[in-house]
Amino acid sequence: MVLEFERVEKSFSDSEGNVPVLRGISFALEAGQTLALTGESGSGKSTVLHIASGLEAADAGAVRISGQDITQMDDSARAALRRGDIALVFQQFNLIPSLTVAANISFQAALAGKVDQAHIDDLVAALGLTDQMKKYPEALSGGQQQRVAIARALAARPKLMLADEPTGNLDEATAEDVLEQMLKLVAQTGAALMMVTHSPAIAARMDRQLHLRGGHLT
Repeated sequence: MVLEFERVEKSFSDSEGNVPVLRGISFALEAGQTLALTGESGSGKSTVLHIASGLEAADAGAVRISGQDITQMDDSARAALRRGDIALVFQQFNLIPSLTVAANISFQAALAGKVDQAHIDDLVAALGLTDQMKKYPEALSGGQQQRVAIARALAARPKLMLADEPTGNLDEATAEDVLEQMLKLVAQTGAALMMVTHSPAIAARMDRQLHLRGGHLT
């Protein structure tokens, strides 16, 4: 299994005390499999992604990436795992404005010491970015920026891709095109994909769907 959650719990504190968000959730995701995580706003979907990436710590339970329990790792070990084995794509494109498109795409792979220029060239061509490589993010449309973010995420050949509403800032036609390209490239790399989405249509495109409600998965 690429990703395993085993009885994961998470609470947050507010003025009234601890508020449980995840109440012992368990699921697993295999290599090459796609999973949609749905639920109402505030149900904890993004929290699941952040825990899966090691950006947030679970209060209890185990979270394993390719058999390694990241809840037992220190911050530097989790950061190293994010650089090499985990890719993240968010609704906000999170590109580095001072870097060209080419430098943005190779950034994470360079950090992981996994730059494969032939692979990057294939991603760039598939995403229609060949003529944009010398430009800076501000010169690109929203759809182009998200394609750059997808190329950057896949450049290091991650085992797991985590996407949080990746087409949420795009118009319908652009969103469909970006989603289609992302799913095709993820399938080609053999990565597992977990995507948070509010869209039933997008969720239906995934191999599996899980719904988060009241801290439980259905």
